[in-house]
Amino acid sequence: MKTDSKLSGVLHVLLHMAQTDQPMTSEALAGMMQTNPVVIRRILAGLREQGFVQSGKGHGGGWKLSCDLSRVTLRDIYDALGAPTILAIGNRSESPGCLVEQVVNAAMDQAFQDAEALLLARLGEVSLAELAEDMRRRLGETHEP
Repeated sequence: MKTDSKLSGVLHVLLHMAQTDQPMTSEALAGMMQTNPVVIRRILAGLREQGFVQSGKGHGGGWKLSCDLSRVTLRDIYDALGAPTILAIGNRSESPGCLVEQVVNAAMDQAFQDAEALLLARLGEVSLAELAEDMRRRLGETHEP
């Protein structure tokens, strides 16, 4: 089963952007992400509409963060991406009149709702600043003698 790594990828891009005050081109970001610059532009355009990034054209242009990382949570970015489906599993719906299917689906629905609520709450507790700080700490650990 294929997993959706869009949120993880966007967070990756944002943390690269947080490392510099200079604009970063779609090409440079795409190189870091091993993807096509068009993919980066498409994703960042959606984040620009939400006020998380800004872009400039021409020489010296590119993408820059336009938000306070301490005020933006992983949930904010998840929502900005259109709140993609969290769970890849779902209920069977071939026989909606079947009582067994109804019972199973009711139980599964509650489990899905509980899992989603827990994950979304956790995403709301973690800021981009916390990720950036963890990254700086880890980078320092790898460069210590």
